[in-house]
Amino acid sequence: MAQADAIGGSDRTGAGDAAAPAGANARIGLEQAAEVARKLQARLRATVCGRDDVIDLVLIALLADGHILLEDYPGSGKTTLAKTLGTSIIDDIPDDDIPSFRRIQFTPDLLPSDVTGVVVFDTESNAFRFVRGPVFAYVVLADEINRTSPKVQSALLEAMGEKQVTVDNRTYPLDELFFVIATQNPLDLAGTYPLPVAQLDRFLFKVRMEHISREAELEVIGSYPTQRPDLAAHLPRVSRTDVVQARHAAQHQVALAQSVKESLVDIARALRADPRVVQGASTRALVLWMPALQARALLRGRDHVTAEDVAALAPFIFGHRIEVVPGVEDPLAVVTECAAGPVETLARSILRRG
Repeated sequence: MAQADAIGGSDRTGAGDAAAPAGANARIGLEQAAEVARKLQARLRATVCGRDDVIDLVLIALLADGHILLEDYPGSGKTTLAKTLGTSIIDDIPDDDIPSFRRIQFTPDLLPSDVTGVVVFDTESNAFRFVRGPVFAYVVLADEINRTSPKVQSALLEAMGEKQVTVDNRTYPLDELFFVIATQNPLDLAGTYPLPVAQLDRFLFKVRMEHISREAELEVIGSYPTQRPDLAAHLPRVSRTDVVQARHAAQHQVALAQSVKESLVDIARALRADPRVVQGASTRALVLWMPALQARALLRGRDHVTAEDVAALAPFIFGHRIEVVPGVEDPLAVVTECAAGPVETLARSILRRG
């Protein structure tokens, strides 16, 4: 159901202005934060079969306060994954009227106001009111994001980068938890608009999904006639505050050594110097990478980042941010090769300290 805000008085200009429940800013320990991640992981794995690696990347993006772009085939479980994540989060903020999950089907005739919301005149109150769009949710599925025009795609730039939307010169904050899962089809190019660099850079990860294994497909069809989402119904959910606190725990309590930060810079510089790379990654990518490394360590039950974390996430961080010369078919291979040296140096330095 659409939500409406009265127009008048002072503007709301930031997500921090939104009301928070009691205890929202309280600190929790790493074990409690890891338990939040495990509960979400269990529900997603019960619902989406054969996608454990993708599920982990989605959870890392969520805990790192990023967004994720899935390049996949139709019917691969992306909607089920996003909806299960949204319904796994309980709204514990009274009177905020923000749904846990919303899906936006991006089509050529979509308008920016269909995403962000629109100002309407309310004849009963004799005042203009802002009716919130589907972007006002905890988890938003931007389905087939490259099927709509660049003008509509740009409507997400402010939301994903600053967690707010501006309509008619007024700014409305999104919830602190705001998380986007976007999808695009890797094969069907007719009627699509390639995502601009600025849009791609808003995504922490870009993940190419392949068809699941034979065993996983047998498990999926073996659950018939039970619907896959029903398999997670008995598993515990988490609150919106739980997820926000788990984010804070990962960022403040998972150790990120100076040698790890140096390896990130060295990988970026190696990519920029590689003759196969026309455009290297920005410094912002390195800033976004750090909380992702901490989130992965948390998901693996560690209180510190290792060289293995750096190597595992490098292709998903840089693969969609670099531009390679014509003839280079696999940018991920370029990233892996450029990361090999700094990762090995980092692993040796960690062993020496140990």
